[in-house]
Order: sequence, then structure tokens, then C-alpha cells
Amino acid sequence: MSVLGTGRFTYEISGENWGNLPDTWSYKEATALALDSHDNVHVFNRGLHPMIVLNSHGDVLRTWGEGVFSNAHGVAIGPDDSVYCVDNGDHTVRKFSPEGKLLMTIGVPGEPAPPLSGDPFSQPTHVAVDKRNGDLFVSDGYYNARVHKYSPDGRHLLSWGESGTDEGQFNLPHNIATDQDGWVYVADRENQRIQIFDSNGRYETQWGLNLARPGCVYVDLRGGEKLAYVGEFFSGFSSYEKGMRIGPRISVLDSQGKILARLGEHSFGDEPGRFYSPHAIAVDSKGDIYVAEVSRTETYYGIIPPLTDPNGERRSIQKLVKQG
Repeated sequence: MSVLGTGRFTYEISGENWGNLPDTWSYKEATALALDSHDNVHVFNRGLHPMIVLNSHGDVLRTWGEGVFSNAHGVAIGPDDSVYCVDNGDHTVRKFSPEGKLLMTIGVPGEPAPPLSGDPFSQPTHVAVDKRNGDLFVSDGYYNARVHKYSPDGRHLLSWGESGTDEGQFNLPHNIATDQDGWVYVADRENQRIQIFDSNGRYETQWGLNLARPGCVYVDLRGGEKLAYVGEFFSGFSSYEKGMRIGPRISVLDSQGKILARLGEHSFGDEPGRFYSPHAIAVDSKGDIYVAEVSRTETYYGIIPPLTDPNGERRSIQKLVKQG
């Protein structure tokens, strides 16, 4: 195990693909993960078993979703442990029971809204659940620049955002999170910032100083302190292949956006303490961090060649165990 972290927090990290999967299984590419009330890890992936549920030791508890999804991208878990899955391939958000029974579908499968129309959905990226009342917030990012709010029963309430770089505008809203107070955090990836809104879409502030390309954000109350964990993609270019401190990495921020710790200094790679592209983050009750990494589709401007094996993977999941 390697120790990772600069600043207030340090973690042990193996750098290996976490999870005790059967020998014939593969995540292929784990695009998202989320934890339920029992610290069970729900890994939404592009392999043969789209939802793999594991306990904190990495043992498989159950799988579901086979034959349902077009392209797994985002997952969130509600206060009652319901599971919300974002499929950016067929432009839907689906709600499931913990056992994988389909309960609700938002969006019409295979019928995207026109690009940048502002209408839901055009390749949505992620979903967050308001912990206070079960409202849903969907980042509609790849072909839209929008956030949509829904009631718990799937009724559209409001939308906000448009293409641009000003406050309240987006350039690929790639991930979204809520906190215990109802604030909404949007990883505005290509604008290299986190934007923060109230639950009605009113812009409040942004964190952008010294961030790379934030691909995901997770906000948690830890020991009475609100912390934000930001997964950052590589922000260099081909001649910066060996560049330092430009991602991919994880940054831990306080409630004012002050950076408390950096996890990872080197460029992308297989070695312990390095990442490919942190695509989703979740933190368990012990403060341990789970990171889902996209390493097949992120080829970093041609620096890393794509895998030729259609079922192969470089690495999909890392677990960072908090020290001290």
C-alpha cells in the first residue's frame, strides 16, 4: 500500500482494481458509484453486469440491470436507498429499488432533446438527490448546458443554465451533488470550476481557483465539517504527458472552497497513487474514499492508446483508506 495525500488528510491506496469480482468478470469501465445506508458500494459500469453491488470488503452481494442500459454514466442513491441511474446513451434517468426493480423512468428512451435546446434530456450526465425532501437534480451535459429539477415522483419543476462561461452558464455540466442544506454543486468541467446554486437554481458562488478539469464532486458532512471531494481530469496536453500537479487527481475542499488536501501529483498511470480520470467519488461512514475511473474512453489527446480488447480494462475502481 502507498500513502497518498498532501495537506490535512492522508490515505492508503493500493492502486489495484478494487472489488473481489469472479475471474471471468470485468467492470470494463466503471463510470459511477454510490453508497447506500449500509456502506454497500453500487458500481454502475459498462460491463456485462451493469450494476454490481459490493460490501465494504469488496465482496459481491448482487448484480442487476443486465440488458437494460445503453451507456452507463451516473448513479445516486436516495434517502430510502432507491437507486437512480443516468443512461446518457438513451437519454433517461431511471429509479430502481435496492434489488433492481424498475420504479420510474424520466425521459423517453432513445428520444433525445435537440442539442442545446435546454429541454430534457440530451445525453444527461448525472443525478443528485436532495437529502431533505427527495427532489432530483439532473445535469444535462454532453449536448445540453442545463440542470433540471424534478419532484420525487418525476414531475419536472424547473431548469436553469445555458452555454457560456459567465455565472450560471455551463460548458459541460458533467456531475452534480447536493448537501444537507440543499445547496446544489455542479462540476462545470470544461469551465474548470464548481458552481454552487440554491435549490431553485439561483447562483451563489463558484470554486475555480487552482482546479483542473473537475469531472465529479461529492459533498459530505464529516465530523461536523462540510467537505467537498473533487475528482479532476488531466488538464494538460500532449507535450505535458509527464507534467506534475495538473491532474488527474482528487482535491478535498472546505465549505468555502479552500483546498485542504491534494491526492495525486503525477500524471495518469497504473502505479499506486496515480489516476486515469476520477469520474465519480463516494465517501463511506469511515471517511474512506471510493473512486470510479474512466480509463478506456479517456485517451488524453492520443497519449494513451485505446484498448483493443472490447472487454478489457486498465483499472476501474480504487479505494483510499483514511489514515489517522
